[in-house]
Amino acid sequence: MTEPAGQPAERTATSWSEMMLRRLGGPLGSHAGSRLVLGPAVILVLATMSWLLLMGHQSSCRQTDPNTAVNAIARLCYTDIPVLYQARGLSEGKVVYVTAQWEYPVLTGGFVDVARRITDFLGTPASPNLTSQQILTNADIFYSVCSFMLFACFLALVVLQLHMGGKRWWATGLMVAVAPVVMAEGLINWDIFAVVLTAAALFAWGKKHPYVSGIFFGLAIAAKLYPLFILGPLLLLCLRSRHLRAFGKLLATATVTWVLVNAPVFFESPSGWMYFWQFNVDRGADLGSVWYVMSLAGIPVPNPGIWSFLLMMLGCLGIGALIFLAPRRPRVGQVAFLVVALFLIVNKVYSPQYALWLLPLLALARPTWREWAIFNVAEIAYYFAIWGHLAGTLHPGDGGPDRVYWLAVFLRVGVSIWLMIVVANDMMNPIDDVVREDGVDDPIGGLFDGARDAWSLRLVSASADTAPPLHAAPSGSVVYGPVDVLDAQASPPPRRALPDDSGPGAEGLDQPR
Repeated sequence: MTEPAGQPAERTATSWSEMMLRRLGGPLGSHAGSRLVLGPAVILVLATMSWLLLMGHQSSCRQTDPNTAVNAIARLCYTDIPVLYQARGLSEGKVVYVTAQWEYPVLTGGFVDVARRITDFLGTPASPNLTSQQILTNADIFYSVCSFMLFACFLALVVLQLHMGGKRWWATGLMVAVAPVVMAEGLINWDIFAVVLTAAALFAWGKKHPYVSGIFFGLAIAAKLYPLFILGPLLLLCLRSRHLRAFGKLLATATVTWVLVNAPVFFESPSGWMYFWQFNVDRGADLGSVWYVMSLAGIPVPNPGIWSFLLMMLGCLGIGALIFLAPRRPRVGQVAFLVVALFLIVNKVYSPQYALWLLPLLALARPTWREWAIFNVAEIAYYFAIWGHLAGTLHPGDGGPDRVYWLAVFLRVGVSIWLMIVVANDMMNPIDDVVREDGVDDPIGGLFDGARDAWSLRLVSASADTAPPLHAAPSGSVVYGPVDVLDAQASPPPRRALPDDSGPGAEGLDQPR
């Protein structure tokens, strides 16, 4: 099926975001979906306030005296940024990948190197001869520079979300701008940099610029690996709608971009370039993962990386089946959320800031406040639990395992699975999709938006009077083919509720009993 049987009924209920839009963005009228001047400005102000709250939260962990240690774990404000600046030797003048081991992809390393150079300009030039106070001051400057750069990335992310939200642009942008996970986890690492590049890639695809989208996908994958997983479902959507040429443009451009970004580092220091890959291959069950909790519970799983890979492949097969079985082509935001959420469920490690990967995708896939609130509650619960686990404050008095931490991990995983089910239900029942009930198809679909499906999967009904292309298929099997051919098959006759029911009489009335 390419289009629903009927138009969605006009909604009469007023959502919370629409009421707020009336107050802050002007009255809703015939152009309610347009970007009102005041609405985006308010959201950007709220985003700025969220970042200031994040900075205020992190300020209690800023160490200024080398003789006075700060327990960032106990204060719930740990950040890798100043720690790795000192631990990886950047304060001594070392360069990431070349003379300093760096466990992140090269574009994130480039981001860090830019901040290091700015720090050298603003502070004391890094060298092995710096005093403890100079090192600490430089680390604080480095943190401030990174904070400002990441704040710019965050504002860009919010703007992109506003432009990708379709008629629900207000909620889609606001869900990122005021998210508690941003206020708590936005500065743990440099992840927002990769998140905004991924959003830019999706935005460019939605604007029907596959080459530009490919450039941003290449940059995003060079900054963090997870955007790579989005390309798989995107390929299947292109196959279902017969837009493989556009995907070929995107893939070719993304590959060239990724190679151009990685090549200088690879040729300068092959071992430094390989360190990221080797680090992740050798990594065992680590914090936040189900595998780690199982090891704490005394039932360690051998080779968790292999099991993680196998479960990821099985999950991707399931997502692929959903893409083709859905009665209407799924939206890009839906499949992107599903594949990234799957990866974070089965991965060997889950750092708190990984919630930032899912947040904008959730706002695109399911822009409803209930799902948004439950997601944030689960992630913040894990945020508190991980620091309590590392600080040892969650352990019971008898020295037993801190099952509160276990519960927080399973809560996070359980909520992620529930959200996947909700999104999958929207895919299989497009009438339940809150984005499509507004009369739109796919705000970031690009060439998919409003396009007719070309290929699909269908279940063969036991009572269907199938035509020659399908007549040999057994009942209950799945067939694949062009939509024109599948839609031409005869529909099964309606079934009566009771086999012995004689039905209405000749004049439309029930027969006497």
